[in-house]
Amino acid sequence: MQTKQKKRFFNAKFDPFLILILLVALFLYGWQIWKAGSANDFYTAAITSMTQSWKNFWYASFDPAGYITVDKPPVALWFMAISAKIFDVHGWSVVLPSVLFGVGSVYLLYRLVTPTFGRVAGRFTALIMTVTPIVVADSRTNNMDATLVFFLLLAFSFLVKATKMGEKRWLFVSFALIGVAFNVKMLQAFMVLPAMYVFYWLAAKIKWPKKLLNLSVATVVLAIFTLAWPLSVDLTSAQNRPYEGGSEHNSVLELAFGYNGSQRLLGQTTGTGGTFPGMSGSKEKTNAPKKAIKEVKVTTGSKTQTTPTGTKPKVPSGQQSGKTGGPGAAGNATGGKTGQGGGTAGAGGGAFDIGTAGITRVFQKSLGRQVSWLLPLALIGVISSFSYFADPKRRWYQLSQAQKELILWLGWLVPVFGFFSVASFFHPYYMIMLAPPIATLAGIGLTTLWADAKQEKRLWRTALLPIAIAVTALLQAWYVADYYLWLSWLIIALAVFSIIIIISHSRGLARPAFILAICTIMLAPTWWSLTPTIAAESAGIPTAGPDLLTSDQQANGGVGSGTVNKKLLAYLEKNQGQAKYLFATSDSGTAAPYIIKTGKAVMAMGGFNGTDPAITLKQFKKLVKNGQLKYYYSSGKSGNTAIVNWIKKHAKKVATSKYGGTTGTGQQTTEMNNVTKGPTNTKSMQGQPTGVKPTSKPTSSGGANIAGPQGVPTSNGSSAKATTKTAKMPTGGTKTQAMQPGGQSSGTLYDLSDIY
Repeated sequence: MQTKQKKRFFNAKFDPFLILILLVALFLYGWQIWKAGSANDFYTAAITSMTQSWKNFWYASFDPAGYITVDKPPVALWFMAISAKIFDVHGWSVVLPSVLFGVGSVYLLYRLVTPTFGRVAGRFTALIMTVTPIVVADSRTNNMDATLVFFLLLAFSFLVKATKMGEKRWLFVSFALIGVAFNVKMLQAFMVLPAMYVFYWLAAKIKWPKKLLNLSVATVVLAIFTLAWPLSVDLTSAQNRPYEGGSEHNSVLELAFGYNGSQRLLGQTTGTGGTFPGMSGSKEKTNAPKKAIKEVKVTTGSKTQTTPTGTKPKVPSGQQSGKTGGPGAAGNATGGKTGQGGGTAGAGGGAFDIGTAGITRVFQKSLGRQVSWLLPLALIGVISSFSYFADPKRRWYQLSQAQKELILWLGWLVPVFGFFSVASFFHPYYMIMLAPPIATLAGIGLTTLWADAKQEKRLWRTALLPIAIAVTALLQAWYVADYYLWLSWLIIALAVFSIIIIISHSRGLARPAFILAICTIMLAPTWWSLTPTIAAESAGIPTAGPDLLTSDQQANGGVGSGTVNKKLLAYLEKNQGQAKYLFATSDSGTAAPYIIKTGKAVMAMGGFNGTDPAITLKQFKKLVKNGQLKYYYSSGKSGNTAIVNWIKKHAKKVATSKYGGTTGTGQQTTEMNNVTKGPTNTKSMQGQPTGVKPTSKPTSSGGANIAGPQGVPTSNGSSAKATTKTAKMPTGGTKTQAMQPGGQSSGTLYDLSDIY
């Protein structure tokens, strides 16, 4: 019997529908990635550096000199660096691994579902996963999320295999893969561990003492693969490795359990210069960092609005900001109504628009449009499936293999759902963590709901399919109403029509009605999933939705793709001499485009946000004295105060005519983002800082997204000194002319070479 199981598990028959689904996934995830620009240039700069030396590769160094790392572990970046080493550093080459991991995840889901629940359920599951909007958006970037999901699904595959084959080695492989996944995105990988422990305990066909022993050994394996890389870093002398970006004390473990761990739940307080206002998703006020507040003026039309600088402003809904942009990288403009939790009806609502904390948060428009289209179907479907696969000859607590696997997927869904319901800080694109369990439970649920609907004698189970269709259609109609009111009514009408035929049990029409119902509830999410592909999006803050089709950011790499001031670069390269660093600056957003462009070392003094305590004034002085550092470029973003004050006191300002200080900052120089047409009846001004009263009224279908390199909220929520610039407000949602590279800015270059 075991031999037959092995043969069946490994030798899945050829399924042409699966091939078609995989081709669709490859198209959605990979089409137009050659327009990715530099994708998320925070990571692309690291990949550029990692291809230059083994040391940089091992530590995931942000810069070629090995000064500081990115704030994530290296496994996902390793795959990207290998791709870049083979194909050279391009937007498409660094995104390619995510594309392949995204397609691989679709295949793994099919293989996980089909042996127990049948081909039809496997096909439904694979298709739903393929067209989940945030899966498409994430798989088109060089962020870590698509890679993480692939390794989690691979771990599940070996776990199920361990229970079916009765071989403990596959259990150990499964837990080892979770350890690898930890080194993709740290504690986020551990969210599925409870499900794995419970499932193996329920499904392994061995006595409980042996189960306990096997799980204990598996836990040891997990610990080894989890800690191998972090300990190898932390136990290495700080003088022999880069500073661990994002940490306060140069420690990977601190980064994992603090900045990338507990602070995701409780709120970000380190590596940011203070808690980001608005991150909690609540309507309560948050304490801004205690920094001096200056005011800058941005003129729109004939009116002038005042914006505070020197502090972390509340991030406007619809403005791409946060963890993956550089200062001055203009974010996607997403028009839309103000939604729950201060969010917008836009495509994801921005980097920090995570809705209002609570059990309904994942259903709210801020997050729901990215992943929750079929969540009602999944929840109702699991009720049907659990009942359908119950063995009538056994007691209620004696679970079938199918029921145990349903518990495995519920064990993934529930903790992740719970975390995102209460967490204080995460980005909407993290919702990809919910995609696999939703796709699986919805795919299996469709098959059992249909089977139950044909059984007229089981009244309560017969009613589940119409209820699932109705609730799912209503949720989707609510999601799309801000964009396409006609589509909302169409979804409702088709859903009602199909439900009437299904409950009438009309022979010959019930099956076509069921197919119509499936097409109806797949229509809107499929369109949403197409938008990143059509828009050639590969943004640092991935999102999906119709706003991408009207935004000028659609094909330029999006947030995190800064540009280079060519005149500044030419001046620095001409005068660098034997210095180790091309120049120093406060943060990685300013440095990244220059690293990518030149492959040379640029010191991002304080890491991503400029606040990491990676270097002391004494160490900085030594670099200057030894001639390793000749220039400091102030982009206007706050950094190490002691060092910056020392530079301003002792260094000589370079005449702006020599490097284009008044014609570029080394970041995207568009001070006004193109205004895009959002959902109808828009009443909110996109890009307007929270708490600042708009001084120019937007039209009913458009809004301004003000994002400049100096003094206006930038892609990562920073502010800097501003230069007033006038831009006309749009009429009727049309686009205004964005400033081209060369627009005014007040970045300052300091010559350090004459200090000593």
